[in-house]
Amino acid sequence: MPFEPPEPFNIADYFLDDRIREGKAERRALLTPDRGFSYGEIRELANRFGNLLSEAGVRPEQRVIIALPDGPEFVAAFFGILKIGAVVVMVNPHLKPEEIGYFYDYTRAVVALVSAESTASFGAAAREARHLERVFVVDDPGFGERLAAASPEIENFPSHRNDAAILLFSGGTTGRPKAVVQSHASFANTTECYAKGVIGYREDDVTLSVPKLYFGYATGSNLLFPFAVGATAALFPERCVADVLFDRIESFRPTILVNVPTMINHLLAHPGAEARDLSSLRLVTSAGEALPAELHRRWNETFGVELLDGLGTAEMWHIFLSNRPGDVRPGTLGRAVPGFEVRVRDDEGRDLPDGEVGWLWVRGGSRAIGYWRQAEKTRRAFRGEWYVSGDMIVRDEEGYFTYCGRGDDMLKVKGKWLAPKEVENCLLRHPTVLEVAVVGAEDESGLTRPYACVIPMPAEDGEELDGEELAAEELADDLRRFVAERLASHKTPHRFIFLDELPRTHLGKVDRAKIRSLVSER
Repeated sequence: MPFEPPEPFNIADYFLDDRIREGKAERRALLTPDRGFSYGEIRELANRFGNLLSEAGVRPEQRVIIALPDGPEFVAAFFGILKIGAVVVMVNPHLKPEEIGYFYDYTRAVVALVSAESTASFGAAAREARHLERVFVVDDPGFGERLAAASPEIENFPSHRNDAAILLFSGGTTGRPKAVVQSHASFANTTECYAKGVIGYREDDVTLSVPKLYFGYATGSNLLFPFAVGATAALFPERCVADVLFDRIESFRPTILVNVPTMINHLLAHPGAEARDLSSLRLVTSAGEALPAELHRRWNETFGVELLDGLGTAEMWHIFLSNRPGDVRPGTLGRAVPGFEVRVRDDEGRDLPDGEVGWLWVRGGSRAIGYWRQAEKTRRAFRGEWYVSGDMIVRDEEGYFTYCGRGDDMLKVKGKWLAPKEVENCLLRHPTVLEVAVVGAEDESGLTRPYACVIPMPAEDGEELDGEELAAEELADDLRRFVAERLASHKTPHRFIFLDELPRTHLGKVDRAKIRSLVSER
């Protein structure tokens, strides 16, 4: 059953202040490269942020942007905004000025909290913003003095459980990101149903995340979920690459690693990966994009740490389909999280039998209020209690779901459906392929055909992979034969394009719209 929060209900109480009332003020809440921070310290810093923002004129229901690196200031600002009844808007601190301007005007945020590193870009965009009133540079000495002078005590605003708490952004893979309005109740519901009910977060856990906190997947898995049980969230500010992540795992000794398929691939491709120490981990989660079965197989062979793939959306806040500890089926998304109902339906909204591919419909206590300032898109996506995703899935007779791709990514080739993920998983089994994205585009005759954009595997020091000794055309022929030997003929890519990196969205997901444009240009 969905979690029913009391009334009034503010998630700053639920995730932070309740730990103090439980006598956990001295427990370690955060672990950073410099030091640890207790729950009491984070609460006091959050109260100071809340008071400073109130003094600056921020009122309940107004939006405040956080564009900060992962660290105690991000966490304290996050809870401080909620404590005064305002709405959190988390954005990538490395955005370009034109992208920042979009977020400023679209959300109508009145204040932005940024770091000195990003002051130039956020400050430049602020000069053209119509609603923004202040930009605070959190690591500026002057701001630090104001923060230290603010009161460490505050009375949390008595939010309604259905009030807006956070604006989360959809992936934006086919256009401008949409802001999803999520309520206080949603965050508590998924915490009870998924974090506690499926994953089993516990007080002695230490969590570490590949995605940064501005990404909703990490906001939950590496901040809210551990805080809900009095555990520790490990944070580091620098960009997450394989070397950094291995080092952080070995120094922080996390028990839960919050991962994504791209980084799983990079960890596996890293020289000497087998020698790195992952012994502290009890489990790893994967989300954000579908995890290819081939990567799952290689992870199990290399590291042997249980890996749980799942699916969530900003519209339902977090994970609602998941594999479970002790019940993992590689290549699947697992089963529906208790408290959520997932259906596979056709174009008319009729239930499809097991084994047939259809549209994903989901309902549960974490459904969003809608899209910010986008009524028509809200009507199309939110139908009664249900959220109708643009994802296509299939359910087997035992209740396990498999991801087939976004509806607008599915291809009709020679009159037959093709799921790009199937072709991508096949190509990942080839020893020369590090990453791949398959998209549809018209060929010379105007017919839709699959095209594969491939990042070749780097050679090990002092060695060259066989594939790298081939000319691009020969390598393409080799990959084409590889797919043809394993999949139906209409699934063989019409053309291979070799890239240094795949274009990605502001959330780090593969940007298939840009890839389609790239393919069309070539």
